[in-house]
Amino acid sequence: MKIAVDAMGGDHAPAAVVKGAVLAARELGMPLILVGNQDFIARELAGLTYNPDLIAIQHCTEVAGMGESPIDVIRRKKDASIRVALELVKNGQAQGVVSAGNSGATMALGVVILGKLPGVERPALGAILPSHYSSTLLIDVGANVNCTANQLVQFAVMAEPLAKYIMKRPNPRVGIISIGEEESKGNDLVHETAEILKKTSLNFIGNVEGRDIFSDKVDVIVCDGFVGNICLKLSEGLAETLKAMLKEEIGSSLTSKMGFLFMRSAFRRFSKRVDYAEYGGVPLLGVNGVVVVSHGASNPRAIMNAIRVAGQAVQNRISEHVLEGLQLHEAYYTKIKPHRFWDTIKRKIST
Repeated sequence: MKIAVDAMGGDHAPAAVVKGAVLAARELGMPLILVGNQDFIARELAGLTYNPDLIAIQHCTEVAGMGESPIDVIRRKKDASIRVALELVKNGQAQGVVSAGNSGATMALGVVILGKLPGVERPALGAILPSHYSSTLLIDVGANVNCTANQLVQFAVMAEPLAKYIMKRPNPRVGIISIGEEESKGNDLVHETAEILKKTSLNFIGNVEGRDIFSDKVDVIVCDGFVGNICLKLSEGLAETLKAMLKEEIGSSLTSKMGFLFMRSAFRRFSKRVDYAEYGGVPLLGVNGVVVVSHGASNPRAIMNAIRVAGQAVQNRISEHVLEGLQLHEAYYTKIKPHRFWDTIKRKIST
């Protein structure tokens, strides 16, 4: 198994990405292909200790800029690092891709190059967020800002294998995010989605609220990408603010500083539990392959953990399990009207 890593993608690329890849090779023993400008990559590797048997370089000359339109990247940058990385998977030279670069381009190219799994209308991003005692999978977190009930049901079906095999939840509890737990709460989309989910074999527990993301009450929370992305960014911002406030209070008095000396290890454990870097990246579910999208500001540890997620997805055959789930629940969303979202992208590419 090899993972292709977009070495040029991200706010701190290639330095942070290369360091993260070296960490992954060292701690996980995972063979990697660093995709990008070989001179830049070699320069970063020169100052690091690594096993050359585990790290290869695939040279390419272009980068998908963070602010570039996905359509422009697809049309004009045939040698972009993320495109080359995805083509390695398509050709069987790698089994998964990790990128902290332009997420829109990564998702669009993932669909164009790898294709969608049969029956999938829209791929979705699933983010694993820390909860009180474990973690919660939130889907979708930004790939689809407008959704139908049938699409949300598909997201739930695609998320179940990730919860089962990566998060180790034998019978994942699935909920839909709403403004209250009562069945009467929520908009038409929530009500319609809930009615369909009740009929599936998923362990659907009904409506959940935003606070339940962190409560261990539910394993998979379904929402459209607009709501999900707000929840994700709110979680990240809250965690950083809490850590900053805690640091400020610790330094506010001599007594606090002395107390910190006795509780330093506890504070470190707390900081680690709420650090996005520990969760690495979010899988793009519904494409015919393993694609993990990492935060643009990822540090080396975040890159390493994104590579870990990609490796787990490959080893646990997540794409195969997603396809099995889609086929099992096909009857519940066969009424989906054909949507031409990705077909529209392909048409624009060809013009």
